[in-house]
Order: sequence, then C-alpha cells, then structure tokens
Amino acid sequence: MVKTGMMISDRYEIIDRVGAGGMADVYKAMDHRLNRFVAIKVLKQEYSSDAKFVSKFRAEAQSVAGLSHSNIVGVYDVGDENDLYYIVMELVEGITLKRYIERKGKLEIREALGIAIQIAQGLEAAHDNHIIHRDIKPQNIIISREGRVKVTDFGIAKATSSNTITSNAMGSVHYISPEQARGGFSDEKSDIYSLGITMYEMLSGGVPFSGDSTVAIALAHIQEEAVPLSTLLPEIPNGVEMIVSKCMQKKQELRYKSASDLINDLKHALSDPDGDFVKIEPLVDNGSPTKHVSDEELASIRRGTKKIVVTESDDNDLDLSDIEKETENEQEIDPKLEKAVIIGSIVAGVILALIVIFIVIKVFFTGGSTNEESNEVMPTATVAAEATASPEEPVEEGDELDDLADMSKQQAMNYLNELDVEVSIMTEERPSDVIEKGSVISTNPVAGSLLKDGDTVTLIISSGPEAVPVVDVTEYSVEDAKKALEDAGFTTKVDYAYSDTVEIEKVIGTNPEKATEVVKGELITIIVSKGKETKYGKVPNLTGMTKKQAKQALEKQGLKLGTVTSNYSDSVAEGGIISQSQSKGTELEEGTPVDITVSLGPEVTYRYEGSITISDNPFADDTQSGTIKFVLSQDGASKVVGSGETQMDYYSFPVSLTVDGWSESEGEIIMYVNGVRYNAYSISFTKVAQ
Repeated sequence: MVKTGMMISDRYEIIDRVGAGGMADVYKAMDHRLNRFVAIKVLKQEYSSDAKFVSKFRAEAQSVAGLSHSNIVGVYDVGDENDLYYIVMELVEGITLKRYIERKGKLEIREALGIAIQIAQGLEAAHDNHIIHRDIKPQNIIISREGRVKVTDFGIAKATSSNTITSNAMGSVHYISPEQARGGFSDEKSDIYSLGITMYEMLSGGVPFSGDSTVAIALAHIQEEAVPLSTLLPEIPNGVEMIVSKCMQKKQELRYKSASDLINDLKHALSDPDGDFVKIEPLVDNGSPTKHVSDEELASIRRGTKKIVVTESDDNDLDLSDIEKETENEQEIDPKLEKAVIIGSIVAGVILALIVIFIVIKVFFTGGSTNEESNEVMPTATVAAEATASPEEPVEEGDELDDLADMSKQQAMNYLNELDVEVSIMTEERPSDVIEKGSVISTNPVAGSLLKDGDTVTLIISSGPEAVPVVDVTEYSVEDAKKALEDAGFTTKVDYAYSDTVEIEKVIGTNPEKATEVVKGELITIIVSKGKETKYGKVPNLTGMTKKQAKQALEKQGLKLGTVTSNYSDSVAEGGIISQSQSKGTELEEGTPVDITVSLGPEVTYRYEGSITISDNPFADDTQSGTIKFVLSQDGASKVVGSGETQMDYYSFPVSLTVDGWSESEGEIIMYVNGVRYNAYSISFTKVAQ
C-alpha cells in the first residue's frame, strides 16, 4: 500500500495522493535524485497480479515516453518494485478543462480558440510520432496555473500500426468518434473529431449528443447531426462554427486531414473569425444509393458499444453493468417496437382511406353538407379528428413535452421556445451527483404531459454535486482523517503546522474548516501537528546597558534576564553592565536566562589612621636609656609600628606615633622596654581614603 512518506526505488518520496482513476492512483512525489516534484501513477493492487493489465499499464508509458512537447504531459520514468508498478510523469498543478468549463458555463470565443490551438499542437506532436490518443475529452486536458494547456492520459494510445481498437472503446462516450462507436478503424482524424466535440462544449457549455444510455449516445454520434452552434448561439462567428463542424463530420475523409491543417484554420479564426475560409469537401457521388443502417449493423453497433469501458474519472458516464443492462433492454424492446410501428402504419392507412371515401360520399351525394346546422363542408383535418376520437374522450390540442433530462439549460429553453404553443419558462436549481451542472434533471410538468398556450414549464437544473459539511477530524491520526474525509466524498492533501496544544502527528484542523459546506470532490487540506515549535532568539550585546535596558533587550529576543551580580570596574560606569553569561549573537531557545554583572564603578581603597602621644617615660633620669618597641594590637591582630626596636633615652619622651590600623575599632599600643612589656595605651582610628 502506498503511504505518505514512503520511498519508491530509493528515489521517489510520496508526498500525497492527488487523484484516482479506474486502474491507477496518482500521487505527488519528490524525486530526490533530481530534486523536483513529480506525479507518479501507481497501478492499483487489484490489477497488479493481472498480466494483461500490467502489460497495458506499461504500454501507456512506452507509447508516450518518446514524446517531448510543451502541450503534452511528459513521462520521465517507468518501473516496478515489489509488485508496485508505476509511471513517473511531469507534475502539472492546475485544473481540468472540464472543471474550467463547469465553472465558467461557456468560454469566450478567443479563449476557446487559444485552448483548442494548444490541444491541437499536442496532438500534432503525437500524430507525428504515430501515436493516436483515442480519448480526447475535457477531463484529459489540464490547464496549468501558468495558463499552459497540456494533454494527458494517453491510457489507450497506441502506434497507428496497431490497427483498430475493436476490443475496447475507452473513455467517455460523449466524445467518441463515429468510427470508434462502430468498433471500426480509428486514426488521427478520430482525435480531431473528439477535439471538435470538446470545442463545441467549450463554446456552448454542453455536449452535442446526450441520451438516457451509453448506447443511445453512441448511436447519436453515428446517426444524428448536432444542433448547429449558431442555433444555440446566434453570435457565434461563421468561421469558428465551420471549424467545429468540419472537425465533427461523420465521415473521416471530410474532416481535417491533419492537426496542422486544423491549427492553421484556428489561427486564421483568431484574426478573421467571420471569414469564409473553411472548406468542407463534398463526398464523391458514385451513383450508389443511400445506405441505411441495417438491423444486423445496428445490433453490431450495440454489441460494440457494450464494450465501452468507463473509468472512475469519467464524471458523466455509466458503469459497465449499467451499459449492459441498458443494451439488453433495448435489444428486447426493439423487435416489438418495430412490429408495433408496422401495424400502426397499416391501421393509419386504412383509417385515412375510410376518411377520404367518407368525404367523397358526403360531397357528391349530400350536396357538400357534412354539418346539418351550418351546411358548410367540414375541413379534412376536422373530419380526421372526429373519425379517430371517441365521443366520450374528445381530442385535446397541444404539444407533448419531450424528456429534456440531461439537456443543457440553453438547449432545453431553445426546445421550449420552438414549440407550437406559447409557454412560460421558469428554472429551479437542485443539487445532483448524476446530472452535470447546468443540465436538466427533470421538468414540471413531467415528460409526456400535453402543453397548451399559457402553460408554465419549470426546468429543474442541476447545480452540481450537493455541498456537504466538512467532517470534524480534529486530533485524528492522518490516515483516519483521510479516510473519514474521502468517505464523505472529498479529496485530500496533507500540510503540517506547529501547535502548542495538539500532539505531533495528530490533526489540528482542516482547510476549509470543519462544518463548512463544500461540494463533494473538492480538495480538503488536512493540517497536521508538528508539535510545539522551538523558537530561538539571538543574544544582544548588553555591555554598557543598565539592568533595565538589558532586560528589555533580552525580552525582545524571547530571552529573559538571569542572575545579576556586581563588581568594580575602572572602564564601566557604576550601574552599567560589565559582562554577560552568553556571548553576543549566540542563538538560544526562547525563555533561556542570560546572567549579567553590573559595575560598582572604580574600586576605592581606604586606610584606618590613628595617632597617639606617649608621655609616660620609662627612664627615671637622663642617665638611663634602653631599647624601646611599640606594638599595635587591634581586632585580635598585632604588628610592630614605628621604627621597630629603637635605642631611646630619657630625653626621647614624650613620643608621638602615627599608626595605620585594620579597622575603625579601638586598639592599643603596647610599649616594650628592653624586650619587657612596660605598659599599654588606647588608640582610636579614623577611615581615610587613599
């Protein structure tokens, strides 16, 4: 099973699923070898064990791998791994032409011509390489965001030498060529026919042929003529109408001989849309009578049409079982219908003969009077009406309403306007998953009703698929969310975002949001949590800032102020920041603290000065002398002051001393005489700056 994030062939990483078809799913992927996004078409697992399907799948890639053209989706690679068969293609992000037409209703003439030229250029490149597409339709045309038109899905394309496609008439029957519907030989002109149908739809907003069943539509391509564009749109230029008409000719030889011839006329129409430059060659009359489709040929067409395969991407087609049932029903009914027509014709002939005889008798034998009161000859139409109507059930005059289902709104209105009776037309829109947007679902009154002058007919018009609310998948896993949304009818893609509240790999929400009314089939983006986002801030240079300024600067970066300490500085003024714990420019996770040191200014030193005069003389007279030493004792410490041990005599006293202490506390000076403590004297100190 292909999952988001898986690698194929160690090269292609699956990003998301972007589409699904009958045989394959399409994924957006990253080519890690060439570092580019690509589209990968992966064969569905139920077909991978079928050799026939695998062969067809590979043939698709091989048939277009050699093509390189700006109007064709390119094929880059083809391979298989563990029973996974895939084709790597150019990734074109845009909208299909079908969806584009649905959104706009119909296209402007110059816009339609421009798109048709690009499609034809892509076909020209394919045809030059002997490749026929065989399934040209708006669903297989992509308009990129840049406005480039690209032809895609050469799913049944083969080299022209591969003869016919009688075994399978693939694609939507609304665009199939008459020869494909018959199961006959198809060539480049089959693609031109389908392009003509596509141009018709671009210009008118609807397909030229519709019906209740695939068989009916296929037969319409063979037997019926499309309503001319000028009938639907009187303003359509002659040259443009003739181009479309030539492309849609029933006979292959009457169409454009090549895509290049078609391109020339399309370019001519851009400059001269009303010109008479399109030539449709008449068929050579060889004298042979007109050939009608025989019963056997009709049965053959039905059998061939039963083989039409409808892929999941065909919005307007029936599935195979519906086609088979429809065909079987028609085959059962047709012989009875033909018998009823024959009998009815005989009865009508007899009645008509009786009416004529009745009129002749009345005119010649009763003097021309057929009405006793008026003596006037009754008109033939009145006689016929009286002859066929019973007295109890008088004949009602009016027009019977046809079944308008699946007609475009414009076609239905044109039909009603062309009735013999005057009716008022009203419209009402209803959602439909079956009838395409802008086409008729039903009418009121119902089909088969008899319409008279002044009646009102309401056209119930499809507004497209019903809008439904987006499922709430909040906190689902990715796989569960995709399943829930896809089961509700949406397509999905995955995007990621950070969330502080939703755990990683769980769904945060969707775009459009839950409960929003969205048309089925639209793309819903699933937003998945990547967990809490880790944000970082750069540490600013805080040197010289004040503490307040530093806090503001850190908070601006998502950081915060940490521990604040102080120190002396000779270079930074008091109150300014001397240093920080993280260097300037360092990236830190948001909320991380940054410590700072604030300046106390230059460091000032002090000394504690004390002075004392000692008058106490240890010598009794001038005959005595000795060694004197003074010691300071303060705060439990002591030191010798003055000149140390000094020889002194009687006349040395009194002695004045200036002493530096350790603090402002009081100390004492101890005097020693000849090494013996003599006395102690108190001394006070004063703090003095140095």
